[in-house]
Amino acid sequence: MALLSVEEFTFEPDEDSTSPLWLQLRRYIAGLINTGKIKPGDQLPKIRELAVALSINFNTVNKSYLSLASDGYVNSVRGKGVFVSDVASPAAVEEYAEVTALLSECLKSCKELGLSYDETVNQMKRYVQKLKMEESKPRAVPGTNVIELVVDDNAEEKGA
Repeated sequence: MALLSVEEFTFEPDEDSTSPLWLQLRRYIAGLINTGKIKPGDQLPKIRELAVALSINFNTVNKSYLSLASDGYVNSVRGKGVFVSDVASPAAVEEYAEVTALLSECLKSCKELGLSYDETVNQMKRYVQKLKMEESKPRAVPGTNVIELVVDDNAEEKGA
């Protein structure tokens, strides 16, 4: 477990790329993690320090870190810093394999229906939005003025 210095980051933005700068930085850091150049438990440089060292906006670095955290590459510990996750833990590998198998099956079925990958993603986005809307609707108890509180039984398991 080591604190990475900003000097260890040799990130060079691709001026010709159509990808936003935050995404280029995110991909760079994810690549370092995926290749093992940054190990689980290593602490990434502080956002402000990296922004200054790379001469880019604080918000750009922050957005990259948030995206990496969202995808499970890093964990942010308030007051301590951002640390590389152990993405190769047995539980993570098992869950990843299960999700990958389900997604492969879904994509294969959609392809057989004649949908392209992009059309499948768009359909999935619309379906997820519909589910979120349905889940967020209050549940009125018929014949009363009572609105039922829907409790997520899995909230504790999800860390909520």
